[in-house]
Parts: sequence; C-alpha cells; structure tokens
Amino acid sequence: MVGMGSSKTTIALLFLIVCYVGPSAATVLFSQLPKTLTVTASTKEGEVLHASKDKFTVTWALNNESLPAGTADSYKTVKVQLCYAPISQKDRGWRKTQDDLKKDKTCQFDVVELPYTSSGTHEYTIEEDIPSAYYFVRAYVLDASEKKVAYGQTTNKEKSTDIFQVVGITGRTMGIIISAGVFSAFSVAALIYLFLVETRKKNN
Repeated sequence: MVGMGSSKTTIALLFLIVCYVGPSAATVLFSQLPKTLTVTASTKEGEVLHASKDKFTVTWALNNESLPAGTADSYKTVKVQLCYAPISQKDRGWRKTQDDLKKDKTCQFDVVELPYTSSGTHEYTIEEDIPSAYYFVRAYVLDASEKKVAYGQTTNKEKSTDIFQVVGITGRTMGIIISAGVFSAFSVAALIYLFLVETRKKNN
C-alpha cells in the first residue's frame, strides 16, 4: 500500500511538472504568428550604414484597424531585432531561416526590448560587433512567459523590400594599413640589402 501511494505521488508530481513546463517548452512556428505590428525604420532601400557610427530610428505600432478587440491583452514585451536578408543567408547555415523559432537564425542582434505599449519608437546606433551584411528589422511581441506570440517587420513576406546594408568593422584602421605597408617596404629593402651584402662577400 505504501509503495502504491508513493507511485501515485510520483505520477501526480510528473503531471504537475509537465503541465508547468509544457507551455513554455512548446514549439513556436513563425508561420503561425499573426502579423499584428506595423514596423518601419528610417533606413532607405539600399542604404549603406557603418557599424559603431551610423544610427537609425525604428517605430512600431499595433495595427488596430484589422484586429479584433482584446488581441493585445496578452502582450507584455516588444523585442526588436536586426535580421539577415536572404542575400546574406545564402550558403551560410549559421544564418539559416527556420520556421521553428528556437532554431531560427534569421534575427541574431537585439536592437531594444521594452515593456509593450500600443506604439513606440527607438533610436539605435549600430553596434561595433554587427558584421557586414544586408538586413531588415523585425519586432516580436512576447507574452508573460516570454513566448513569441506576434510580430511585425520592415520588409515584405519574401524579405525582398526595404533592405539596407551594414558595413562592419574589419579591425584594420588606416593607421594599421599604413604601418603594415611601411613594415612590408622595410622588409623588402632589408632583403635586398642582405642579398647585396652576400653577393659582395662571394665576389671578394
């Protein structure tokens, strides 16, 4: 009887754990997210921006005109991200788009995360670790459990419009380039000098 009671307790605990973990661990598919936000950015089609120097403003708002009442009742957070455009994902598995948002690598750089309001705006300076690529901006809406429940983005469904370019920092400043050139020239001169010295020694 004691063993049976223990088994029932274990089963009950497992059931509670599954009920608690289940919702947060559920798969979220991008294809099933409603597009409830209108998102715009001050960037222009084809514009070239530079990491650590340039900035842009992103604005988002709930699309009230086409949504039923109460749609935003569960919205708690807005998370805006910088996302790779298809042209910069080609042959790069580490940037690959996946429908399962836990596996998706499209949006890897956070712009801002704020408590949800029906509209908002944020000025973002492109961080120095952003790599050279083509991008667009996407905003996700999260509920109280931090589950993504809706989105909006600056581009179309095919991610082919309103794409801009970021030029990342290569780590080679003008000073480094000049120094490298001077050292290279010095190395060549030193080799020529040593060659001439050795030639004279052989001739003598």
